[in-house]
This record gives sequence, structure tokens and C-alpha cells, in this order.
Amino acid sequence: MKYAPAPLPKNPNDLSAYLAREFAKIQAAFVGVHTLDTLYAEPDRPQEGMIVKADGTSWNPGSGAGVYAYISSTWTKL
Repeated sequence: MKYAPAPLPKNPNDLSAYLAREFAKIQAAFVGVHTLDTLYAEPDRPQEGMIVKADGTSWNPGSGAGVYAYISSTWTKL
């Protein structure tokens, strides 16, 4: 789902309800299927818990192409 904001309300008293609806729409846009772009080099600053998809040739974190998590300073294939 792609998020597109609704027009701002004309009445300032409606702003609270408007924001609640918009935040719910934003949250819904993040729920569901996620896709990972294939990386061809290790990220410059990997962070604990980072999840990436390696191409396995230009960048092979250890077990070829696939999805890896950065755990305890090590890339672990999922």
C-alpha cells in the first residue's frame, strides 16, 4: 500500500482526528510484504540486527547469495 496524505482539514479543531487517521494510514503502509534490494557490497556501517540481501558474488558474506542478519558483529545467513 502506498501512502498519500489527505488534504488538511479547514477547521483547526479537526486536526487531532485528521492526524490520527493519517498516522493509521502510514502504519498500514508499512504492514505486509517487505522487499529487500540486493546489495553488491557490504554496508559501510552495519548495525546490530540489520537485515540485508547479498548478491553472493560481488559481496559474499559467507554462504553465497541470500538474506543475512548482522548479529554479534557477524553476518549470519537466514
